[in-house]
Amino acid sequence: MANGKTIGVLGATSHVGLALLPLLTQADFEVVAFSRHIVTDSASSVVWRPVKSLGAVGGHQDISYWICLSPIWSLPSYLPAIQASNAKRIVVLSSTSRFTKQDSFDPSDQMLAQRFAKSELDLQEWSAHAGVECVILRPTLIYGLGRDKNICEIARLIRRFRFFPLLGKANGLRQPVHCSDVAQACVSALFAENVANKSYNLSGAEILSYRDMVARIFNAMGLKQRFIQIPMFLIRIGFVLLKVLPRYRSWSFSMMERTNRDLVFDHQDASRDLEFNPRPFRLGPEDLDPTWNL
Repeated sequence: MANGKTIGVLGATSHVGLALLPLLTQADFEVVAFSRHIVTDSASSVVWRPVKSLGAVGGHQDISYWICLSPIWSLPSYLPAIQASNAKRIVVLSSTSRFTKQDSFDPSDQMLAQRFAKSELDLQEWSAHAGVECVILRPTLIYGLGRDKNICEIARLIRRFRFFPLLGKANGLRQPVHCSDVAQACVSALFAENVANKSYNLSGAEILSYRDMVARIFNAMGLKQRFIQIPMFLIRIGFVLLKVLPRYRSWSFSMMERTNRDLVFDHQDASRDLEFNPRPFRLGPEDLDPTWNL
């Protein structure tokens, strides 16, 4: 399968990266992983390099295929080196937040959506100019391996307070997608035919309400489900108080407002072209923060 192909991975220490690297090494690809942090892993065949060294890659090694798991807006800094490495194709993670947050009442959400959209457009323009094929993948809410910023953050809130606050019925629909399924889609997108310069949404196999999603987190933690419906004005006050805690400073009221909105995306195109076959939303012990019960 590998045929001596070398794969460069940006953002390799992310939760998707943790799922991706074993897929690549098991298929006998040569993997060069870039990270902001020093990584020493003698048990793996992955070659680790600091991301700051990326500028020199094109001078001494050809890397024909790339996967970018870092924020898509960080990619322009690395594109000259990627082009110099004789790249043929790059697979880049974006997000369905490009669509779900564009009409938010929160200006920061709107700016994030615009940032995703502009970054995708800039990448596509660079791709056409550089002659490097690109494939953009837009996952929905990613979870898995105890490292995500979605399900694990909910679990930490439950651990701290032993209940979960709801605004209204929290019946907005969700499709959580496991990081391992996203990683598999990345590998497929590297070599699939007729996918060059296309974009795909990646969503989970199961559609469930936000409340039901949180209920499954309670169950996975072995805790009794405790929901408290809180009036809007108290929710707003609660978010102000939560921002005192460093972990929750990025949270906003718009996050609660979205719990009553459907954020559902069709992944039929990815299933057809990338053989994308996501799993239902099932949480195993490995999908929760390992420190949650300490």
